Amino acid sequence: MDGRARPSKIKHPPQIKRLSLQLQSLIKGRMWLKVLLGMVLGTALGISIGPAAGVVDPGVSKALSEWLSLPGYIFLGLLQMIVVPLVFSSIILGIAANQEMEMVKRLGVLAGLYFVATTAVAIAIGIGIALLINPGQYIQGEEVILLAAAPQGSQEVADLPEIAEIPGIIGGLFPTNPLDAMASGQMLQVVLFSVIVGIAVLTLSPRSSAPFMDILGSLQEICMTVVRWSMLLAPLAVFGLMAKFTAQLGLETLLGMGVYVAAVLLGLFILLILYLAIILAYLRRDPLRFLADSRDAILIAFSTSSSAATMPVSIKVAEEKLGIRPAVGQFIIPLGATINMNGTALYQGVATVFLAQVFGVELTMAQLLLVMIIAVGASIGTPSTPGVGIVILATILASVGVPAEGVALIIGVDRILDMSRTSVNVAGDLVASAVMDRLARGRLDTLLDIGDGDEGG
Repeated sequence: MDGRARPSKIKHPPQIKRLSLQLQSLIKGRMWLKVLLGMVLGTALGISIGPAAGVVDPGVSKALSEWLSLPGYIFLGLLQMIVVPLVFSSIILGIAANQEMEMVKRLGVLAGLYFVATTAVAIAIGIGIALLINPGQYIQGEEVILLAAAPQGSQEVADLPEIAEIPGIIGGLFPTNPLDAMASGQMLQVVLFSVIVGIAVLTLSPRSSAPFMDILGSLQEICMTVVRWSMLLAPLAVFGLMAKFTAQLGLETLLGMGVYVAAVLLGLFILLILYLAIILAYLRRDPLRFLADSRDAILIAFSTSSSAATMPVSIKVAEEKLGIRPAVGQFIIPLGATINMNGTALYQGVATVFLAQVFGVELTMAQLLLVMIIAVGASIGTPSTPGVGIVILATILASVGVPAEGVALIIGVDRILDMSRTSVNVAGDLVASAVMDRLARGRLDTLLDIGDGDEGG
């Protein structure tokens, strides 16, 4: 017995296989290696045109770095453009694949509890690592303020709600205008709307739901075509963005930031080890084999920095290599790509403590607990596109009295961290799918294998 489930009678939609094959061709083309090469070359170019080198005039350096980052802006824009329709279509298709209302409810409750618990553990790991290493002692707050003088985009933060306002906020999670929620990128509202529509589809006859499902399948394929186009820009995008941010930071500050980057990467590694421990202890499977089987999805996640863009490959890997039932994988993975952001939550914990140390802000235990609560809540509904963790971080910083200028410093090295935490997010989605598959195994066997006389497993 190797821990793999018997092939299910339910198969994933044909477009999932086509889309995943298209993305997996990027692995054969060494896209991940090209991205790493772009990162190294971009960093080297940024150092050479930055103020520390003294080779290029500061004004020319700024203009040059902006033009170098143009492919990066286009790359990010393409991914952000398709994340809402991709999540919308994938969640509905995933729910409809279950073909059973009770299974959707059971998986939804179990997955929600699992996601909240693992996200809380992830941010606790991040805070613990930051308190242990103290990366903020290597950077001076004045340097951050100077970097923040340049426009860094909107970093609006929201005040924490009063207790009496919470019921209204909960009620407001359900979109009165779904199109407006999609247009404004309110991902939690989009997810709730998608789940409700998906459950409604389950109540329809196959004849009534088939046209709508065909449209969603086509929409999913269109989105992934855009992802495939954007991937052609990925190495140039990483090259340009790293060159820009390295030129702005300067060599001395960049070296100091290395400790912070190492702290985040160490935390992500510990979180990955925790995932592998779950695979070994609960699922009784070889964790290294599980990781090897998940390789394609993890490498695509590293290249795109987007859990949403990786979904077709993740679903295919879950079923064909990890033995997860399609009824589980097609529901949990799209859901996890939106609300299971453990790597992002861990990064926010490290970043908050790091910037508090940079600015000399002492965080009490109560404030650290507040950071955990906000990060867990913020990870639910965070768009699974590159760079969105920065916006959530600004809210967390404001809640504990850390100057928002610190975001400017974090942006400088976010490229490598975004790729790394997205890889861990996708690995976490696959682990969650495997865990949910085992938890729901008895019910699935009853629904899918009735009359076979065989025992699942």
